Amino acid sequence: MATAEDVKSLREQTGAGVMDCKRALDEAGGDIHKAIAILRDKGIAGAEKKAHRETSQGLVESYIHAGGRIGVLVEVNCETDFVARTDTFKALAHDIAMQIAGIPTTLAVHEADLPDGADGSPEETVLMKQPFIRDGSKTIEQLVKEAIAQTGENIRVRRFARFELGQ
Repeated sequence: MATAEDVKSLREQTGAGVMDCKRALDEAGGDIHKAIAILRDKGIAGAEKKAHRETSQGLVESYIHAGGRIGVLVEVNCETDFVARTDTFKALAHDIAMQIAGIPTTLAVHEADLPDGADGSPEETVLMKQPFIRDGSKTIEQLVKEAIAQTGENIRVRRFARFELGQ
């Protein structure tokens, strides 16, 4: 039986709903680490169910790095303008813009978008396959899926542009 404190702690760590946290803790026998893994698995499964939904809202995030020498614009879409205004969505868009600024070999959002003759592995050139610069244990794709689980809406990175002085 999950205690209220355990549910609260799990909710703060994952951003999942109260009942989802309670169910995950019950399933994990009270082990918070197992419950986090259960929620992550369910969030990924839920993200796959939402993948067909239209994403016509969102925002364009800008990020300027290295004393104004590198700049990024990235378009991140979601289903409603309500979610586009949430802190979770804004933080995701900012993290993705920083990722693109930090990895100059990024050429495309998805593997299918790579230009012909592109050099490098997908982990170097495809944004969604790259390890997240702030937490190498997850990819950008996993980061997006976690945001989908938190917001309950489909989220897509549509396109980006990276500018660097002298390039």
